[in-house]
Amino acid sequence: MTASDTHELFSPALRRERVVDWQAPGPVARATMGLSGMDAMQAIRDGRLPPPPLAKLIGFRMSIVEPGRIVMELDPREDLENTIGLLHGATAAALLDTAMGCAISTKLAAGQGSVTLDLKLTYLRPLSVRSGTIAAEGKLIKLGRQTSYTEGFVRDGKGDLAVHATATFSMVGGA
Repeated sequence: MTASDTHELFSPALRRERVVDWQAPGPVARATMGLSGMDAMQAIRDGRLPPPPLAKLIGFRMSIVEPGRIVMELDPREDLENTIGLLHGATAAALLDTAMGCAISTKLAAGQGSVTLDLKLTYLRPLSVRSGTIAAEGKLIKLGRQTSYTEGFVRDGKGDLAVHATATFSMVGGA
């Protein structure tokens, strides 16, 4: 690669920009304090509560809310790709961590929550902007007083499994 090749990579014609706006998370967290996890997840899905800032940054949305199950969707974009033209693995990790944590929330009373203790992902096939709408499903496997266990799946636009995950969450708040 020559110096002129490198210079071309920084040309204005190849420059992209993206502006992200979000609602401050503190007031939203306070607004959800009196809601069950299911009510809060449904309110986010239905647009009665704003999504978390990370969802706005990455661009995913909650599409399905059921007891013990959440599905997030993402239309992949160029700005989520790595230098080899594939969706960065952290994108799937963020989708799955969120979907699995929210799946737990659907079974919690007001004032209860969970935080990730561990997250294990197995990448089975690459994703890119050509993958179509990506769906990340989180499923609650076992709800516990101190720890809960989940499983997650990312599928491409054709429904093919791209990433499988398991996670353990620590339970916080409540009785």
